[in-house]
Amino acid sequence: MKRLNHLQVVGAKEAAVSPGSTQRIVESITAAIVERRLMPGTKLTEQKIADIFDVSRTIVRQALNQLSREHLVVLEAARGASVAMPSIEEARQVFEVRAMIESAMVRQLCAQITDVQIAQLRAHLRNEQEAVKRTDVSGRTRLLADFHVLLARLLGNEVLAQLLADLLSRSSLISLMYQSAHSAVHSQDEHLHIVDALEKRDARTAVRLMEHHITNVERNLRLNPNSTDLADALRPL
Repeated sequence: MKRLNHLQVVGAKEAAVSPGSTQRIVESITAAIVERRLMPGTKLTEQKIADIFDVSRTIVRQALNQLSREHLVVLEAARGASVAMPSIEEARQVFEVRAMIESAMVRQLCAQITDVQIAQLRAHLRNEQEAVKRTDVSGRTRLLADFHVLLARLLGNEVLAQLLADLLSRSSLISLMYQSAHSAVHSQDEHLHIVDALEKRDARTAVRLMEHHITNVERNLRLNPNSTDLADALRPL
């Protein structure tokens, strides 16, 4: 009986630690994807991750399962876990959903945004600009994504903010696979114009600019390869 009680105590301790440890791994892997430090297809070895975070493989497995549900990780019985490799069709669908959600979001925000919130957005834009100027790739990538989540949080809607954070993580993963030489400077400039429209409470312009911004990001991805024919692709130049 004493042995059983001891095991129960140990199990209870691990269960108590597990949620926080699991979330720490989820957040670290998500950040690495968003900041383009983890490439699509990268193998995620359970034991190596367990060693890095000093946790059990059970906790790592919980984190990988959560990331799988969020479509950032693929789990295969024979091959284990790896960073997802989104299809072209999935990429198109992600940006379509973003356009629908974020257009409605800025329309609503125009009706209720305060001067204090405009100041928060301006401060965020300054941070974006500084990261772009110093060619801080991971920093600017995170900040450019966080801009959209911040807009949702200014509405006071954490469910929307979390939904956007998930979509933006998937967008970053898609960008890793399909992006061309899209300029971060251009994205940052578009954010500036969106905030200008929000400050004027000009809902029509804010919606148009947001739709244009998301379309531009998608357009700068190579979702339409010039040739899918093997003979054409391998023909000598």
